[in-house]
Amino acid sequence: MRLPRSGAGWTMAVFGVLALLLGALGLVWPEAQLRMLGFEIPAERAPGDYTGTFLTASSMASFNMGVYYLLAAATEWRPFYRFTVWFRLVTFSVFSIAVLSEVAPGRFFGVAAWEGLGAVATAAALWWDARRVAPAGAPDDTAAGAGSVPAADPAH
Repeated sequence: MRLPRSGAGWTMAVFGVLALLLGALGLVWPEAQLRMLGFEIPAERAPGDYTGTFLTASSMASFNMGVYYLLAAATEWRPFYRFTVWFRLVTFSVFSIAVLSEVAPGRFFGVAAWEGLGAVATAAALWWDARRVAPAGAPDDTAAGAGSVPAADPAH
């Protein structure tokens, strides 16, 4: 796999690795995942309690999302980076509301904070990367500084 070539790419890679690892943890050791989120783990589940099913689905989604983010980082897929900023802010809002309305335990706010901070970090990195772009007509990467990002992505 290629290493990210921009600050925004690194934010995608870090989130991707963590999403992949936490998804794998939820699949392999669901009780640990529930403890990390502040949920109670009863000795026995009542009939009709689908916590395990839901955790398996959420963990698989997290694992897959990690793969998507790593793919985006490896290919420097900047439209995806911008897309994630907005939807991670939406996720921050929904998860924060879940905690504030006592649908989720207070510890779950850590998930909301992670999403919000990740969105802000990616937005800041996108802004920073745009400032580092090579001036028009620069003969090579050395004129613009090593590791500069492309001036435009294929979508623009």
